[in-house]
Amino acid sequence: MVRFDSGRICLDLVATGAQESEQLGSTEELGRWLLGAGLVPSGTPLAGLDAEWPARFVELRCWIGQLVGAELGVPASDATVALDRINALAAAPPPGVRAIRGADGGLVRTLSRAPECGALLAVVARDAVDLLTDPEARARLRQCEGDNCRLLYLDTSRGRRRRWCSSEVCGNRERVARHRRRAAAL
Repeated sequence: MVRFDSGRICLDLVATGAQESEQLGSTEELGRWLLGAGLVPSGTPLAGLDAEWPARFVELRCWIGQLVGAELGVPASDATVALDRINALAAAPPPGVRAIRGADGGLVRTLSRAPECGALLAVVARDAVDLLTDPEARARLRQCEGDNCRLLYLDTSRGRRRRWCSSEVCGNRERVARHRRRAAAL
């Protein structure tokens, strides 16, 4: 699975549903995403990960998508319900972390105990609350302008003029399409 880095963990979760195929459809896919997103440190056993976890993360993804969409002017039919659900999840305690000495003697992050689904959901839900209640971060929130691209990201560019999730993918497609339109007009 290729992980899109939007600049926020909650938007990264939303990005898993913006692709052509479901990226959190199995416990293995969710486990890879949790590790790739940094929600659990590398080497953390995910023994408690069961079939319920992907469904709960997909549900949270939908709620965050509705709220973020509403912030960007997209009508959301269940924004109030989504807000209530995200707030309820954000109220749960996140996983406890601690530092231990790694094999090389340096400090590494580990979890205090095996990760629980509710605690990991709380981390993502809190990130959504932080994003949506921070006026500066909210002002940087963008949706890719690429054709058929629904990815969301934070615009951290110097002039805040970023238009695409990826200049190499969506930006390049737009430049090629623009070139073809100009060539066809000649």
